[in-house]
Amino acid sequence: MRACVDIGGTKVAVSLSASSDAPLVGRRSEPTAKTGENDAVAVQIMRMIDEICAEQGVDPATIDRVGVSSTGPFELRDGLVELATPNICGGIAGPSRGLPNSWMTAIVEAPLVKRFGNVRVENDAVAALEAERHWGALKGLDNCAYATWSTGVGVGLCVDGKALRGKNGNAGHAGHSFVVDDATGALCGCGNHGDVEALVGGNSIGHRFGQSAADLFSAASVGDPKALETAEALCRVFGRMLYNMVIILDLQRISLGGSVFWHHQDFVLPRLQAQIDGRLLPLTRGVMLVPAGLGDKVGDYAALALLD
Repeated sequence: MRACVDIGGTKVAVSLSASSDAPLVGRRSEPTAKTGENDAVAVQIMRMIDEICAEQGVDPATIDRVGVSSTGPFELRDGLVELATPNICGGIAGPSRGLPNSWMTAIVEAPLVKRFGNVRVENDAVAALEAERHWGALKGLDNCAYATWSTGVGVGLCVDGKALRGKNGNAGHAGHSFVVDDATGALCGCGNHGDVEALVGGNSIGHRFGQSAADLFSAASVGDPKALETAEALCRVFGRMLYNMVIILDLQRISLGGSVFWHHQDFVLPRLQAQIDGRLLPLTRGVMLVPAGLGDKVGDYAALALLD
């Protein structure tokens, strides 16, 4: 049996599967652990696996492969992944970020390897990219990307048929790039002021505007003037990031996911596409932004894609 783990800044989800072609079973989801020692997320994952096994009548000893799709960035210690994740590790940006811990990293891979042996950890956007190329909206494409607009902002990149990883598996962290001058003082969990995630990430929207992304975009969708102005500005920021990716890497298509996108895609998608269309046509002509083919299950299948 295989365990499929999706670690986000808001929640951790765990499922089981007998093979890459078998359905996911026993899915459990709960808020990401952010208190206690910095191995709390790994302890949470192992407990959740045990609970699912008990529910499904599966011997935990039969879990011999674990795929972990996780929000990043990563740091490597003795070759094993620790999370240096702004929305999980409170020590990175300090107390003003409001997280209930002082972790600089969250230990994940080492405890899982010790227990299960065969473990693969990848950035969640890279894993989602692989799932989208295998089963979803990027199937058959060699130059493409997956981007998530959720609690944070993440990207997985594929050029010439190869997913880009980088020296520590951190390629694609476009959410920590800058696309506008910072006039807001918006603080990202990574310590940057005014990067893309600080400006438009779901967590940051609440800090900046005093209302959730859901409330803001819902108000914009019914024409509230102030909300509409703000939401369109957020779409410009995210859309410019996508445009930069297209022209830097000469992409064919980008599939989109994440809670902010999924809950408001009718409003968001055409405004994002407008940031691509008509600019530098030799590079942007025909480039489409599309909803992830795996829908809101892309995170679950991302972990499974790591175990092919």
